[in-house]
Amino acid sequence: MILSSAWQLLRRFRSQTDAVVTVEFAILIPLYFMFLTSTVELGMVILRQSQLERAVDVVVRNIRLNTGATLEHDQVRDDICAVSGFIDNCATSLRLEMVQLDPFAWAGVDPQPKCISKHEEFLPVIDFLTNRQSNDLMLIRACMRFKPMFSGWGLGEDIADPEGLVSLVATSAFVQEPR
Repeated sequence: MILSSAWQLLRRFRSQTDAVVTVEFAILIPLYFMFLTSTVELGMVILRQSQLERAVDVVVRNIRLNTGATLEHDQVRDDICAVSGFIDNCATSLRLEMVQLDPFAWAGVDPQPKCISKHEEFLPVIDFLTNRQSNDLMLIRACMRFKPMFSGWGLGEDIADPEGLVSLVATSAFVQEPR
C-alpha cells in the first residue's frame, strides 16, 4: 500500500511540467555566467599582455636608437608605463630585468622571471645593466602581476597563482648599436 502510493506520487510528479523552465534556468544560469565572466577575464588578460608587449617593444626601440644614452631602471619602467596605458599600478607592479647575453657562449637566462609578489613589497633592481658596450646583445624582460577582475569565479580562479595574482611577461632582445 505504501509502495503503490509512493509510485503514484512519483508518476504524478514526473507527469507535471510546471516550472520546468525555471529548473533549467536555475541549473544553467551559473554555467552561462561562468562563460561570460571567463570571456571578459580572458579579454582583459589578452589586452594587458598585448599592451605590455607593445610598450616593451616601443621602449626597446628607443633604447636601441638612442646610442650612448645612460639608462636608469626607473626611467625605463616609467617609459613602459607611459606607453602601455592599460596597466594598473604600473610603477609598483612592473619589474624589469636587463642582462647581457653572449651569443658565442650561450648560457641563457633564468626561465622563471622574478615578478613582484605584492604591491607593498619592495624588491631591489635585478640585473639591470646600464654599462652597455657597442654590439652587446641585451635581453630585457618585463614582468607584471595583477589581480584578476573575477578572481574567485571561472577563468580568473584558474589562471591565478596561490596569492590570487596573474603574471604577464614580455621579453625583447636588441643589439647595442655601435657608438
